[in-house]
Amino acid sequence: MQPVQRVAIIGAGNMGSGIAQKTAQEEFDVQMVDREAQWVERGQSIIANFLSEAVERRIFSPQQVEDIQGRITGVIGTENTSPDTDLVIEAVFEDFDIKTAVFNTLDEVCGDNTILASNTSSLSVNELSAASGRPDRFVGLHFFYHPAKNRLVEVIPGEETSPETIARTVQYCRGLGKVVILCKDRPGFVVNRFFVPWLNEACLLLQEGIASAAAIDAVAMKAFRIGMGPFALMNLTGPPIALHSTDYLAEQLETPRYVGAENLREMVEAGEQWEIGDDVDCSEEAAETIRIRLLGQVFAVAGQIVDEEICSLEDVDRGAKVGLRWARGPFELANRLGISEAKSMAEDYCELANFPVPNVWKRDESFEFSYVDLDVENGIATVTINRPEAMNALNETVVNQLGTALDRANSDDSVRTIVLEGAGKAFVAGADVKFFVDKIRADSFPDIYEFTANGHTVQNKLESSTKTTIALTTGLALGGGLELALSCDYRIGTRKTQFRFPETSIGIFPGLGGTQRPARICGIPAARWAVLAGNFMDSQTAADLGLVTNLVDIAEVDATIQSLDSSGKPENKYPGKPANLDSKVVQFANSFYSDENVADILSGNCPVGFDLDDKIVSRQMKSLSRTAPIALSLANNLINAAGSTSLEDGLNQELGNLETIFSTDDALEGLSALIEGRKPTYQNS
Repeated sequence: MQPVQRVAIIGAGNMGSGIAQKTAQEEFDVQMVDREAQWVERGQSIIANFLSEAVERRIFSPQQVEDIQGRITGVIGTENTSPDTDLVIEAVFEDFDIKTAVFNTLDEVCGDNTILASNTSSLSVNELSAASGRPDRFVGLHFFYHPAKNRLVEVIPGEETSPETIARTVQYCRGLGKVVILCKDRPGFVVNRFFVPWLNEACLLLQEGIASAAAIDAVAMKAFRIGMGPFALMNLTGPPIALHSTDYLAEQLETPRYVGAENLREMVEAGEQWEIGDDVDCSEEAAETIRIRLLGQVFAVAGQIVDEEICSLEDVDRGAKVGLRWARGPFELANRLGISEAKSMAEDYCELANFPVPNVWKRDESFEFSYVDLDVENGIATVTINRPEAMNALNETVVNQLGTALDRANSDDSVRTIVLEGAGKAFVAGADVKFFVDKIRADSFPDIYEFTANGHTVQNKLESSTKTTIALTTGLALGGGLELALSCDYRIGTRKTQFRFPETSIGIFPGLGGTQRPARICGIPAARWAVLAGNFMDSQTAADLGLVTNLVDIAEVDATIQSLDSSGKPENKYPGKPANLDSKVVQFANSFYSDENVADILSGNCPVGFDLDDKIVSRQMKSLSRTAPIALSLANNLINAAGSTSLEDGLNQELGNLETIFSTDDALEGLSALIEGRKPTYQNS
């Protein structure tokens, strides 16, 4: 499958320029197309202002901004879109005729392999697809505003969209670091299906005199644990958008309840916004009415989405958390409230809206969520950790489900190779830190031990597998995620690969094999460089060390998997030395972290023969100064053990030292500081 690299955005307005900017940020080649030079220039100005602010906030350097803007080419006229473009995203007005005219032109000028996509929040993808001239290479996209910041995108295939078109489009979206929801073409798709009626329901509550706008916002913020209520949100995005969207859903779904409330209609006609004010007081009875109506509406419509198989219940929750920034999705909220109460709310709203209670609510038990997917095709089992809203962080549920998926793959005689990947931007961004903090504060160390020991058991399903095992580390792999990848036979990386062991800087040591496998892969000094100071590793550094076994272009990933599947398991998984001894990083690591220098390093002194005026040395000492001393010492001892013990014994030593490290004050301080977004203060206790 040829990945997308050359992208054109038709429409240089706020949404189009935002998509162009994000696409360029992720190193795709971008054409930003509009009818006239003034609109292209306006789009470039929007991007320039956005990036200038990012420089001020130190998100990007001036050089990075220059590179991003250099990847965006302004094009005047849709007819001048390059024929060899891989993907064209139309981002013009939500008008079917205008969009159709754009696609008629694109179908004439673009090559046969070009995918056409419409960024739409409401129009029928199937109807647009039929009008595009190439329905097999057409797909709907729904980016959320602002597309350079909001991580959610809904991908909506048409009835005739080919599997390759879907795969290439999803791969592009994931290349943007987006959380992807693949959904059916139904009005409102996923998020707007429940969110737009939620806004209208708030208007109806106000219209009925239940409470003030401020009070409704306040109750909603508390019930949904959100930062802005429905009226503040409508003021932010514009009441006309809310009115248009809810009227559209009312018509398409034949649901009179969704017809725009009269007060919303009057607000739009007057060209005004909601006056919210500070009057947040209301009676307990009114607050309960607001809470029940708003929660019930979301529960009922979320149930419809699942019943209609638009997407999974996990993706409904994902849409709420990522796209709307809710603390919990509808089904997680239902579990938290209790199914009986949530079901009652959903039933009340269904009666109010005059539609049947969704089948998903005909239950008494809590919802269970799946975060690990298994797909077997042509002898290759792909295991996907699908929790992108949390960067695929490992928790008890994910680890257990991963173990089950690996058992299924290992026991399947048709499977030759297991590929482990993470959905979204990250492979796996470590373990769920809040779990450790909660257990330490509850004095429940046995739970920490059990979780970690179970992690070792799951890793062994990869380590001892008779299948060829591959970690597709084409994104971020931190801590426990990197440890998981290292238990595989091979790690495929691309230019977007980033590795790091952050544990010593948060008061602990890597306890899922991080003190054992790196030393066996790249040698003890290089392992010290990676683990003790928690150095960031870009893709080339990781390959030089041998932590990435196959560094390839994104276009070569699929072919590399096929090649490794054919060649089978490696002759020597643990060579005990870096892959590239000529690498400057490798040479520094082997020299600075040699056995004779360890005592100085652990005591906070610069090793003899190294000059603190050297930026590399100075940076290394600064990194080491930010680590927890006890964690640093224990990690070093365990790395040393890797040179004289079997892997099994080394891993057992990691487990044996867990209680020592998690009982320290520094462990609680470091982990808590990470959650709280502050620098830790270690007391060496």
